[in-house]
Amino acid sequence: MGTIKSTWAGTPITLDDQIEDAVWAGAQDKKMAFDGGFMLAKNDAKYLYVILDVIKDTHNDPTGDYFWFTFDRNRNKAITPNYDVNYGTYPGNPNKIGRQYYKGAGRWTGLLNEEQKSECRSTFGTSPNSDTPHRIWKFRFRLTDLKVNLLWWWFSSYTKFGFRVHSKTPNLNYDTPTNFFRDFSKLHTLYFSRKPSISSSDLGPIMGSVGLIPTTKINASGRATTASNYFIHAQNAAFGGRLNVIGNRTKMDQLPGIGAKKYKVFHRKGASGGFSEFVTSWYNYKWNGSDYVLEAASADSNNFYKMPSAGVDYSIDDLLFQFNSTKLSTGIHQFKVKFYNNAGTEVGATNPEQILTMYIDNNVPEVSINSVKYKNAEVGACGIVNLQNPTDKIDIDFEAFDKEGNLLDYSLRARWGEGDSQSIVYKKYNAATTPGNWNGSHHILGSFNAQTTCAHSFNIYARARTTNGYGYIGKNSTYRYVTIIK
Repeated sequence: MGTIKSTWAGTPITLDDQIEDAVWAGAQDKKMAFDGGFMLAKNDAKYLYVILDVIKDTHNDPTGDYFWFTFDRNRNKAITPNYDVNYGTYPGNPNKIGRQYYKGAGRWTGLLNEEQKSECRSTFGTSPNSDTPHRIWKFRFRLTDLKVNLLWWWFSSYTKFGFRVHSKTPNLNYDTPTNFFRDFSKLHTLYFSRKPSISSSDLGPIMGSVGLIPTTKINASGRATTASNYFIHAQNAAFGGRLNVIGNRTKMDQLPGIGAKKYKVFHRKGASGGFSEFVTSWYNYKWNGSDYVLEAASADSNNFYKMPSAGVDYSIDDLLFQFNSTKLSTGIHQFKVKFYNNAGTEVGATNPEQILTMYIDNNVPEVSINSVKYKNAEVGACGIVNLQNPTDKIDIDFEAFDKEGNLLDYSLRARWGEGDSQSIVYKKYNAATTPGNWNGSHHILGSFNAQTTCAHSFNIYARARTTNGYGYIGKNSTYRYVTIIK
């Protein structure tokens, strides 16, 4: 029996998202190994997100590939006919998921004729677990279909599960645990994450955090730095994407008692001048007693926002406002919040007044290949190089530059053959050795000695040191193909 702990998904995960993307941050540290690879899991109030990273299936032919994913919905470690479920693919369609009820050990009803709210996708590529391209299965399971309710506070919220991944070419079959579809007594356990809790001492007095980043960890330049062992490790990071500004829990609990019924958000560009009322809108999942349903929030005609309902469970508790930062210009932006009673009198003011400063940057780093040369002669795209000596090298000059100084890292990597690759250049921002901002460079040099005759690609990758409060976002890449004859 295995155990895996799901981590909280601060933003919904789609099947287009990669393991390396910000939405999957933290899951890699809690992965569960199985014979063919690794399982990763995250959840929010609506879905369980799963990746099966099948690093041993390195043949890119999905014909005949399939999965089974079984859940013991009442967690009694025994097959309950017409209740416990097995998910699988439709024949010939690895990206269409269906489910069937168990009838007994190794027996099912067949795929049910129902509207399916869970999803799956079969992909092929590299991952942090292997640089060799391989099969990757992605899933979104609806929690209500698994009979999971994150409000069950009197015991741990969990599910029992087992799965199979099968490949026809090559012929691989991984069942975990063994015989899971006949015997539920040894199923794995997945513990769901509930909402993350930030230490109250780190929260700002009104605007407690931006996503998971406490506002006290944001400096005067609007960039955030958190500890390396925190939920997310931000290093002098700017902000971008869709941002959640979350209230201080203690303050939010106190406000109704002093008559707060509504509030306004104020904004200004830069760190001086007057503030104006800030208008935005968003959705938040709200528990209605049997399911989480979307609830819209927006300002009224006088630009007031309604206070969140006290004692109601939201997917994002204490959410003051959410906004799309791509609609703002690059640079420093400041926000403040004021609360009012029904008569329009301000209540709950803090002294000094809290002003939240964020450096907004939704630009991605500039990347380009300036030149690929052999013996100082330029090799163009799709060019052919005949090495005169086996030890000769190809020289690459490339650019990885962020004009705002918000560069996280860059890399130059050679790829060839059937998943072979080699790192040529890699550099990452380090606040200890490069305090302040880091732009990168317009000219970075790397040299590569080919191992074999083959078509090669030289791949440039750069990431922005920009966060949405849940992980880094923003990246750019480019590549050039060259054939090398050795």
